[in-house]
Amino acid sequence: MKDQKNREQSLWSRMSYGFADIYGGGAFVVISTFYTVFLTKALGMPPALAGTIPLIGKIWDAVTDPVMGNVCDRTKSRFGAKRFYILIGSIVSAITFVLMWISVGSGASMTTKYIFYMLMYMLFSTGFTIVMVPYNGLLPDMVDDYTVRSKFSGTRMIFSTFGAILAGLIPTVLIKDNTKPGPYLTVALIFGVIFIISILLTFFGTWEKEKEVVKITLGQSFVQSFTVYKSRSFLLFLAIFLTGQGAADFVTGLAVYYVDDVLNAYGGGRFTYLMAVLLLAQFVGTFIFRFVMAKTSKKFPLLVGFPVRMIATLALLFFSHEGANFTIILALSFIIGLGMAGSSTTIYAILADMADVDELITSINRPGTCSAMATFIRKIATGLSTAIIGVMLTWVGYSEVLASTGARQSAATQHGIGLIYIFAPIVLMALAILFTVIFPMKKREFEIVKKEIARRKGLDDSVTTEEEKKVCEKVTGFAFDKLWNKDNALKF
Repeated sequence: MKDQKNREQSLWSRMSYGFADIYGGGAFVVISTFYTVFLTKALGMPPALAGTIPLIGKIWDAVTDPVMGNVCDRTKSRFGAKRFYILIGSIVSAITFVLMWISVGSGASMTTKYIFYMLMYMLFSTGFTIVMVPYNGLLPDMVDDYTVRSKFSGTRMIFSTFGAILAGLIPTVLIKDNTKPGPYLTVALIFGVIFIISILLTFFGTWEKEKEVVKITLGQSFVQSFTVYKSRSFLLFLAIFLTGQGAADFVTGLAVYYVDDVLNAYGGGRFTYLMAVLLLAQFVGTFIFRFVMAKTSKKFPLLVGFPVRMIATLALLFFSHEGANFTIILALSFIIGLGMAGSSTTIYAILADMADVDELITSINRPGTCSAMATFIRKIATGLSTAIIGVMLTWVGYSEVLASTGARQSAATQHGIGLIYIFAPIVLMALAILFTVIFPMKKREFEIVKKEIARRKGLDDSVTTEEEKKVCEKVTGFAFDKLWNKDNALKF
């Protein structure tokens, strides 16, 4: 017990847990920022068509994520089930990330290009699943304490933001001409090495507590995966996840278009400056909100960060044109980055507690399944935002022919891109705030859930009070006498 406490309090343990999210945070920044740009500007693919590729990849995740979550919960390994798959995924994820950026050549038809990059994206998405589903479910099997979990989650967010900084800056330094495919592959190879090293560091520095293996058939695994959505807290968490991270995806997904086509400021290192400021602010904000979260609640960083970010985003409306004061744009971007840190800090801290709520409902400890379905929703958010960006760019008249030749888009198209960049995140942030206010879990509710689980396992002989029953019902969405029932996991 003492060794466990020492390990939980160790800075190296928290760092080791966080390393893998260099991949989790970095891969999506590279993809959100540059993949559609790679397809449209370097390969000449229409934006509406390019935007469907990530979305199809997310539909594929509806198969792979539930399977991976249940495979984790059904696996027994001397490394621990989740760490075993993290080890395997370190190699698979690096290779599949690089494959997405290989150029099929200028002579290939658009149909060939589309099929090739769709398949490569599906491979990447599978590799991401192999790593991130076990990783997102690892913390509940490492640490039980609410406050200690917050510390681990906060450290994870520092590494996630560091990964995002690398992902935001390295490509901007190396991709001088975004119409040439070669530099994109160079960037991918660099990140392939970074990702495999960071994931392996997490494998070697973390641990898992032994637990009973879940024994269900593959067919039941699909049903069981989607029954995690019965939890009221989990549904609201997913709503926060979708809207909060979706708001961030619109910023990264449109950043190149905003700077290149609206501000006409991609050259001269100014896009690098913008990404550096945006990501540095997220890094600073992660430290700030990690401290704030420990002193308040896991919801508070989002409730503070998003309103501030909305104001700064709206202020960009007055500077979204060629020749605008770039220093002011950088200052506003710094504030936006701080707000984005509040979102990510809140979301991943809450995720670690969702398996406990699910266990109270089902009597089954299945953090792998909860992680899988959260990872699935995260990918859906990215896929939807990319697809919507592609459609919106088409609506405002974006021309892939002009883009592939380096020519400017029309004035109306420039204005339209600016409006999307500003108002799409604002709408999503407003929804995220609403869902966060409704979300029922704080430290007190978490402790009541854990205590009730202990009672059900015969580890606590106290009697549940009426107030505690109401809390359990509010958090789970189930009548108290319907809790702790395996049928809640195995039947819709």
